[in-house]
Amino acid sequence: MMRCMDDPFTATVTKDGRVLIDRGGRRVMVLGGHRADALRARLDACRDDEARQQVLARATGNYRRGNERD
Repeated sequence: MMRCMDDPFTATVTKDGRVLIDRGGRRVMVLGGHRADALRARLDACRDDEARQQVLARATGNYRRGNERD
């Protein structure tokens, strides 16, 4: 699997509990309510940054499926 450390996702939690997900300096998703709560719980359970990146990629739908060409 290709690592996305050269263009990582970042997640910011706002005061009102929303989760803002950015990648490459652009906002790709804003989650609120139950979805934001679930994502925060998954992020808190991650052991390292690579696991956090995988969780954020899956939350946005931007993850490799194994059928992309190089």
